[in-house]
Amino acid sequence: MQAQSLANAFAGVDEFWSPKAIGRINDYEIRVAKIQGEFTWHKHSQTDEFFLVHSGEITIQFRDRPDVTLTPGDCFVVPRGVEHCPKSEGVSEILLFEPAETVNTGD
Repeated sequence: MQAQSLANAFAGVDEFWSPKAIGRINDYEIRVAKIQGEFTWHKHSQTDEFFLVHSGEITIQFRDRPDVTLTPGDCFVVPRGVEHCPKSEGVSEILLFEPAETVNTGD
């Protein structure tokens, strides 16, 4: 058991939209990702998706409800089965908590 530096974890991420696992809680992975631009519209039928913004600002777009904008320290859970599309105008750093087998592009 060792403490981890989030700065070091994010420094090890070289590609946008490619989450990297940095830890595990039961069957869930803690993932860090750098994002920029718009991702793809997707949903996760079997699991909720937890977002925590470390730096930058992201918007989670929805087709059937108002968008949600998150800044550093903000978190949000996208309920299972809800189609969404994250985006960030600049470079943002986020943490995700998801079941280990979850693919970031959804179903």
